[in-house]
Amino acid sequence: MAQSNLSAAKRAKNDEFYTQYFDIEKEIAAYIEYDPKVFRGKTILLPCDDPEWSNFTKFFAQNFEHLGLKKVISTSFAVNSKIYQKGYQPTLFETNDPAYDENKTRKRGKIFTLTKDTNKDGRIDTDDLQWQYLQGDGDFNSDEVKALRDEADFIITNPPFSKFRDFLAWIMAAEKGFLIIGNKNTVTCKEVFPLLKENKMWTGRTKWGSMWFEIVNPDDADKIIDGKGMKTVGAVWFTNIEHGRRHQPLALMNEADVVKFATQKPFEKYDNYAAIEVSRVKQIPSDYDGVMGVPMSFFDKYCPEQFEVLGITKTWFGAATKNYPQQIQVSPNGKRSSVTKLNDGVTLKVEFPPTNQTFYIVDNENYIQLYPRILIKHKNAANRG
Repeated sequence: MAQSNLSAAKRAKNDEFYTQYFDIEKEIAAYIEYDPKVFRGKTILLPCDDPEWSNFTKFFAQNFEHLGLKKVISTSFAVNSKIYQKGYQPTLFETNDPAYDENKTRKRGKIFTLTKDTNKDGRIDTDDLQWQYLQGDGDFNSDEVKALRDEADFIITNPPFSKFRDFLAWIMAAEKGFLIIGNKNTVTCKEVFPLLKENKMWTGRTKWGSMWFEIVNPDDADKIIDGKGMKTVGAVWFTNIEHGRRHQPLALMNEADVVKFATQKPFEKYDNYAAIEVSRVKQIPSDYDGVMGVPMSFFDKYCPEQFEVLGITKTWFGAATKNYPQQIQVSPNGKRSSVTKLNDGVTLKVEFPPTNQTFYIVDNENYIQLYPRILIKHKNAANRG
């Protein structure tokens, strides 16, 4: 198989993630707790879904009346348009329906809608979902799905990770409320970070970490649960819907106590930016007035009333204060190569070459490069402590 096909196959497998019902229920509960009427009278669009077995569709259909919804719309992407197609079979839900068309099932996407008690059993739930084939394959960029986006009040889904940035731009263009899942590393992307920085988007209620997803290919599973292949991924919820946790300020120690009880040494200063290195969010000093570099997981604890986000060290967005000439990279195994990587992130100068760690030599001085850091500072003294 050609390298491009291998890469495509890998992306396809990684994109076929199905969110657990429990994770959806737990996340949505936080927004209801903050504002019980947040979804009342609203239309929810669940694109990038496979409605027949999607837990997103199941959750919002089962809770239609509890949430006070006006309408639920769920759409799927046609099998023939996916890269990974192995093992596809239409569900009995589809094949037993008079609308089933063998010629359309692989070529077209499907749309499920829920608005009322269609079977007259006294409640609105999954049994009242109505479905039909879309005219196209269900691509979210199609005019057909864009029209559904424009009709909706909220867009909630787990989009393919490989298309996350395009999907986010698609949502932002429509200025809709949204709740979506993405890889946590996307916070460093140029299409994503400015939205977090400007408080146009934030992370959801579920704490930063890994999530377990059901996958279509059991061969790629980390474990099998009840016969289903499950995989853990470093993923987080991204949203512009308000929830209470993001307005809770962090309880912090002052700098002297952090040094005394945690780091046992003073904070180090970056060599290529005027800021100190804070390697753990809980070690942010409450009384430091300057700029601090913190891990990406800071966004999980970010309170906009407490902190100001200034930038990010990955590719810098033009903010680095120093440019390094050609460097010698020394790998943990001792291999040396000529690179320019130090200019792609934040650096610390070290007195001695570190062991078991890649480092860089510039003009006979040693440097290490850190993972991307979020550059922050306290908003004002009144919010500290």
